[in-house]
Amino acid sequence: MKININVDENFDDLEIVINCKKLSSEVDKIIASLRVLEQKITGKREGQTYILDVGSILYIDTVDKKTFLYTADCVYETPLRLYELEERLLGQDFFRVGKSCILNFNLIKALKADLDGRLIVTMANGEQVMVSRQYAVEIKKKLGGIKND
Repeated sequence: MKININVDENFDDLEIVINCKKLSSEVDKIIASLRVLEQKITGKREGQTYILDVGSILYIDTVDKKTFLYTADCVYETPLRLYELEERLLGQDFFRVGKSCILNFNLIKALKADLDGRLIVTMANGEQVMVSRQYAVEIKKKLGGIKND
């Protein structure tokens, strides 16, 4: 892959052009990554509403029928339900890792196999999230397989 950047002060807006021989899964991933940069979600914290870049969200979790967005340094509440967020993030690198949790695949720092086929995922901020064995299979497929120790 070759990347060209053209800096010109006459441009009013950022334009991205992808030149390729044919559409492929690699091109689809590039497009999905660019769309994550544009996508925003609102979250509330301490009585204020914040506009969050989707790419900055480590994971989304539901506790006591409330949904929370976790970033590297803050937790925000959202009125959206987990399934609604899952639909909005479809095609992005977010995926379900349990009955009440969605994870940002791009912000995974490390993975470790656990007992009973589960995985322990360490996120970019060092926080650990448990992946149930039902969903661990999908992560292992995506990464090309992880063996239990």
